[in-house]
Amino acid sequence: MSKLQKWQILTSKMVLNHRWCQVRQDEVKLPNGQVIDDFFVNIKPDIVVVLPITASREIIFVRQYRHGVGDCFTELPAGRFEPTAESPEDAGMRELQEETGYIAEKLTKIATLYDNPSKETNKIHLFLAENVIKVSEQNLDITEEIEVILIPIESVLEKVTQGEISVAGTIAALFLGLQLISNIKSA
Repeated sequence: MSKLQKWQILTSKMVLNHRWCQVRQDEVKLPNGQVIDDFFVNIKPDIVVVLPITASREIIFVRQYRHGVGDCFTELPAGRFEPTAESPEDAGMRELQEETGYIAEKLTKIATLYDNPSKETNKIHLFLAENVIKVSEQNLDITEEIEVILIPIESVLEKVTQGEISVAGTIAALFLGLQLISNIKSA
């Protein structure tokens, strides 16, 4: 058995409660008795990342500007959602169609990961969407300007190692999803 113990929350208050950013300040007591009065936690919605693959074995990526680091990135279709308002599967289907115009008959869960559990509350839900088809134009939010890019599966690993694909959630979905496909086909 592990001897690890949880921290005890003594007090907790929201210090920033904005539509785009929520921060909670906790006063915590550590298992060793030490008290920290200013441990900040980012309250974030969950994220869904979809690995869409066409019948011709191309992966659908999106390329868009990301203001946090001030650059454009190639990544898988993804988006934030509130788990109390919508299921991860529904969010994945919605984000895939909104960002790319493609739909999937079904999504297969790849994994659920934590983004940064030391300071953030959200999970990342990864899904595989096979044999996706284009059915509509994009339906983008006001903050989105997205290019849709199709990349053959065989070229993806090289693009990751060259740094052309460098977003952590996308890389996790790629490696876990492509491993899942490989295991299914060899079974």
